Amino acid sequence: MPNQNILIKDIQKLIQAILKALGYNTTKKRTWHLHVVPYKNVWAVRREGNQRITSKHRKQSTAIRKAKTLAKRYKADVIIHRESGVIRERISYSED
Repeated sequence: MPNQNILIKDIQKLIQAILKALGYNTTKKRTWHLHVVPYKNVWAVRREGNQRITSKHRKQSTAIRKAKTLAKRYKADVIIHRESGVIRERISYSED
């Protein structure tokens, strides 16, 4: 069984090397999508997948403006949530 696991890992490495040589990216990039979410009594901008808050704002409009600025820089999306947490709107700045 241990030899079989080593063989499987070697085959996976070989496949990744072949895909990389052919120009395919085999690693998943981190996303820069930004969420505008309610946080305590204010609005926060949070990067997708992060627990840490990027910035806090008294008004939702200010948080949206900050998120849009960052999203344009990183070619990402802005996902705006309502006070209930439900997604209200998605704005894309990605290159498609």
